Order: sequence, then C-alpha cells, then structure tokens
Amino acid sequence: METKVQLARKYGADCFHLHSYFSGTDHAGDPSKVIATVSHRNTEELKLVRQAYCALYNQDILHLLSQKNSLFARVVYLRVSEPHERDAEIVRGALFGSSLDLDTLTEVICTRPSAGLRIVREAYRSRYMSDLDEDVSFKINGSSLKEVLLAVLKSCRYAGARVEAGMAMCDAKTLYEAIESGKHVDQRSIVSILGQRSTDQMKAILCSYRELYGHDFLKFLKKDKCGAFGKQLRVVVRCIQSPEKQLAKRLRRALMNSDAREALIRIVVTRSEIDIERINGAFTAKSRWSLDGVIRNEFNNNSTSHTERDYNLVGDVLVALLKHY
Repeated sequence: METKVQLARKYGADCFHLHSYFSGTDHAGDPSKVIATVSHRNTEELKLVRQAYCALYNQDILHLLSQKNSLFARVVYLRVSEPHERDAEIVRGALFGSSLDLDTLTEVICTRPSAGLRIVREAYRSRYMSDLDEDVSFKINGSSLKEVLLAVLKSCRYAGARVEAGMAMCDAKTLYEAIESGKHVDQRSIVSILGQRSTDQMKAILCSYRELYGHDFLKFLKKDKCGAFGKQLRVVVRCIQSPEKQLAKRLRRALMNSDAREALIRIVVTRSEIDIERINGAFTAKSRWSLDGVIRNEFNNNSTSHTERDYNLVGDVLVALLKHY
C-alpha cells in the first residue's frame, strides 16, 4: 500500500488542479485539467486521488464538491465517488427526492450485477441508517413492480454462486408454464425465480428459454394477459439480459422528456468503465444519432453566461468519458 507521501507525489498534480478550480469562488484553475483527471483516471486511481487530496489539503474532496452550487462540480463529484456509494445516493434520490422516480430506481437496481447490488445495499444501509428493501417497500404502493424490485434486491444474496445449466433449463420451463399454462399469469412463480437466482443465473435461464422455445422470454411477456405486470417485468428483464439496450432506450425516451441532461449525466458517468461504448452503439443503431452529438446538443453552446459555461464543461466531461472508455 502506498504511503501518504507516495500518493501525494504520484497524484499531486491531479489534486492541485481540483483544488485550484473548486476551492475558491472565482474558479481560478484550469477546467481542462480537471476534465483530464476525471476522464483519464479509472475508478481505482480516482480513489487514490481522493486519498492524496485529503493528505495534501486535509479535506475530503467529495465534501468540497458537494458544497458547490454547480452542475460541473456535481458531475465531478459523481465521477470521483466510489461506484457503490454513488449508486446508493442515486437510489436514495430516486426514492426520497421531490417525486418518486421509479424509472431511475429500476435502472440502478436491475442493471447492476448481483455482487455489485449487494455492495450498494450495504453502502445504503451504512450511509442512511436504513434498509433499502424496506424503503422500496414503503415508498412503492400497490404495484407489482414493488414485488419484482424486492425480488431482485433479494437475489443479490446469491452473488458468486456457480451458474447451473440444468437448473437454468428447469427454471426456463417454469417461466414458460407460468405464462402459458392457464388463463392468468403465475406471477408468484416468476417472482420466486427472480428472488432466488443471481443475475448470471438469470441470464443463463433466459438463454435456455430461447433455446427451448425459439423466442425470447420478453416476447411472451407482451401477451395481453400479462397486463401491467408483464410490462413492468419486461423492463426488469431487459435490464438484466441486455443492460446496454435498456439504457440506450432510457436515453432515447429521456430526450423526448425534460430529463435528458440528468439521464445523460447519470448513465455516462455510472457506465463509463462498464459498457458505455455498447450503450452508444445501441443508441446509435436505433436513433442514428451518436451520444457524442446528443451531448453536444444538450450541453454546449456559445453563451458566455456562468450557467451556460458550467453546462459546456459538463458536456466536455461526458464527451471525454465517451471517448476514453
């Protein structure tokens, strides 16, 4: 493990650029250096930058950033944060913000692998002294989505379990029977499988389903008798099976609403070292626009006002993350 002196020497320039730009009120530093730091350093390196900053300036860089009334500072804050802490904060905001944001809640809970989701739950409990499962149950009323989300949260207990091909085949048959065997969908059986299988095992089940019946499970969920449950379950299954396609779809829909900027920030930052290139590809395939172009359109303009300059910097960060990862 590197000492404080070694960290300060190795990441001192990064810390200096962050400090000189964000510590005062006049932003005397060079924002391009800040952008280079947060886009070129990976998650592990940014963790060391935080440690070095604390050693050099006796202050938590995240605390400093959180005090700034700036969207650019907010994006840097999200990027520098530990991924599981960031996800816990996003989920908390989706649950207890100005309005309940089920789309973002579903996005985070259902696109994370079981091992990652388990750490997010732990971070949520530690930070907010509250149980994520209980908060989801409390905030979502009278919706089958609540059962599905709680099942996915429960499934993270099985993180790391070996993928069983035989079990996947059996579960695929159970899913088929749950939809096809009667006049009504057997929601209990479907939710039970979701709650007892890791994301890796669920992917194996969905592959087995396609092998057995020649179609994706998603296609069967479009049947009229699946109703609202089927519609909600389709989103969750897409998140598990093909997160890059679901996130690309989320971005396309956001562009038609008023939350495009927030969605772009959240998805580009949280997926920058995971699958942002595949998300970009899926987005372009359906819309014929590149995320680069969309970001430029949403954030960049020629205005010289302070607010618009702030937006320009946010756009520059997001484009840099797209190009680097």
